Amino acid sequence: MMSKLDRREFLGAVAGFGAALLAGGCSKSDESAAVATPREPKFDANALAVASGKDPAKLARAAVDALGGMAKLVKKGDFVVVKPNIAWNQPPEVAATTNPAVVAEIVTMCKEAGAGRILVIDHVIDKPSEMVLGLTGIMEAAKAAGADVTAAQNESDYRAIEIPKGKAIRSDTCIKDILKADVFINVPIAKVHDATRVTLGMKNLMGCIWDRQAWHANALDQCIADYATAIRPDLTVLDANRILVSGGPKGPGKTKDVGQVIAGVDPVAVDAYGATLFGMKPEEIGHIRLAHELGVGEIDLGKVKIKNVRR
Repeated sequence: MMSKLDRREFLGAVAGFGAALLAGGCSKSDESAAVATPREPKFDANALAVASGKDPAKLARAAVDALGGMAKLVKKGDFVVVKPNIAWNQPPEVAATTNPAVVAEIVTMCKEAGAGRILVIDHVIDKPSEMVLGLTGIMEAAKAAGADVTAAQNESDYRAIEIPKGKAIRSDTCIKDILKADVFINVPIAKVHDATRVTLGMKNLMGCIWDRQAWHANALDQCIADYATAIRPDLTVLDANRILVSGGPKGPGKTKDVGQVIAGVDPVAVDAYGATLFGMKPEEIGHIRLAHELGVGEIDLGKVKIKNVRR
């Protein structure tokens, strides 16, 4: 995971574009990001935690604790952005959106660690967005846990960024609040997708951009991989309590109760593990393979330290 010093140097190369990029952490403003001092990595980037059981909230906590606990990542007063999948107007049992209990537990852990403001946000596809936030159960659960919840539905909610390592895209957009955050946590749900076979952590970052259709018209898997070189969550927590195995990404379709939550710093490793839940090899998934080739993370799970815990 890149340090803030790495990011400062990176920003210097793209300062003309005026965008603060996330690379394993965020800062409170574009100006502070450009002059930030180095910080120690928060979790072992070569480790995945896989928590198994029946209670989604307990699994989310167990997975993060297995990495070292949320207090290693979130410090007192931090602005934390949590990005679940809230795209579709579906109830939780359809498994098209992130389990609200997982989102709420992440918010709770951040509060316990001393976070200041916690924002749960996504670019909602179905309309009206307020109805989607409600039907998914995420608004009620996250607010009860102490977070603000909103949908990034206006172009003014986004800021331009450069993607220097991109092959299909060299620039795009990102939700402004993600760029301003001290900590960015990506909380996808594991499900199939009609265009990319599966949607896991890196695919969930499409909810960070303004114009999704541009990617669909331009080598979608490569765009996903390209974007992952620039926007790097501090932590990915993959909800695989109930996964959607047909009819994705919106559902309804056939679901499977897996009873797992997977947490890790390396977005490629998290997605590689997620692919196996569908009986797929990671290298068979275009954007996972391409992101690995771009140096985003490790695709070979044999080289990853997997910590299995049961709750």
